[in-house]
Amino acid sequence: MKFDLLKNIENGGCSAKLPAKELFAALKDLPKIDCKNLLVDIETHDDAGVYKISDEIALIQTVDFFPPVCSDPFEFGQIAAANALSDVFAMGGKVLTAMNLLMFPANQPIKSIKDILKGGQEKVAEAGGVLVGGHTISDNIPKYGLAVTGIVQPEKVIANSEAKPGDVLILTKPIGSGVVMAGKKIAEVIEKNYQAVLDSMKQLNKTEAEIMQKFHIKSATDITGFGLLGHTLKMAQASNVSIKINSASVPLFDEAYKLAEMGCIPSASFRNQEFVNPYCNFDKKVKYEQKMLLFDAQTSGGMLIAVPEKISQTVLKVLRESGKEHSEIIAEVIPKNEKEIYLV
Repeated sequence: MKFDLLKNIENGGCSAKLPAKELFAALKDLPKIDCKNLLVDIETHDDAGVYKISDEIALIQTVDFFPPVCSDPFEFGQIAAANALSDVFAMGGKVLTAMNLLMFPANQPIKSIKDILKGGQEKVAEAGGVLVGGHTISDNIPKYGLAVTGIVQPEKVIANSEAKPGDVLILTKPIGSGVVMAGKKIAEVIEKNYQAVLDSMKQLNKTEAEIMQKFHIKSATDITGFGLLGHTLKMAQASNVSIKINSASVPLFDEAYKLAEMGCIPSASFRNQEFVNPYCNFDKKVKYEQKMLLFDAQTSGGMLIAVPEKISQTVLKVLRESGKEHSEIIAEVIPKNEKEIYLV
C-alpha cells in the first residue's frame, strides 16, 4: 500500500520553521562565541557557519530538515536535499560531504524510506558531494534533510553582512511556492503550475554560487522559510543598510497572485509578517496580496544576490543564460535609514 507523505502534515517544508520572532528571541541571550577561526557565526543569522582551518580552506557547515512538501517520496528527498545544500552555495562554497537526517513512521512501507534517501543522494551527487552516512529515528510525522559540509577559500566567503549602498539585488527564483502548495491542497491549482513549483524547488543553487565567485560577489542569502522580506531584513540588519524593493519586479509563480486574492495564504506568511512589519515601510500603492506573497515561506527558494550596479546587467545576463531564466533585479541597497526595508 502506498503511503501518502502529506497525510497528517499541517506545515510542510520551510513553513514548518519556528516563528522568526520567537527564534531570534531565543538566540539573543546565548553566550557570544569567541573564536578567531570562526569566520561566520550565528550573530548575523547567516545561512551557514564558516570555520577557517587554514589560509586556503574554510569549512562551511549547515543542517536543514523538514516535513514533506509533496506526496511522492523521491521528489520529497530531492527537494529537502536541495534545500539543505543551498546553504553551502549561499556562502559561495562547494559541497564536500552530507549526512542523512530521517524521521519516519516505523509501520509504513520501507520503499518510501528508500525513495526519500535515493532522491536525497541524487541531489548530493549532482551538487558534487559525497553522502557519508546519517541517522534515523521513528516519528509519526516524516521529516528529512541533510547535515552538509562544504569548503570555500577564506577570502572568498560570501555572507549576508556585506551588502553595500549602490548594490542592486538579484533574485534567481520566483516567489509564492508556499501559496501554490497550499492551493494544491484545496484543488485550486493547475497541475502543470504545481509541478513547476516542485521542479523549481528541486533545482540546485550551485550555478548561482559559481557565478557569484566568478564575479567576486561578497554578499548573498537564499530565500527560505522567513520569506523574501524576512531574509531581506536579515541581510539589511547584518549589513547595516536599508533595502528598497520594487514589488512589481519580483517574479511570481503562476497562479500565486490569483490564490492570494482568493485568500489562500498559509499561516507561515502571517508569522513572518508579525516579525518583519516593524522594520518595514510599505508604499500605500502596494496591494495586500502582493505584500503577503513577499512574506510567503519559501522552500528551496532562490538566491538574493547583492551585485554592484555597474556589473548587474552582465551578471543578470549570465544567470539567465545559465538556466536561471527567472532571475530579476528586484531591489537596491541604500544607506541605513529609519526602516530597514522600503517596499514600493
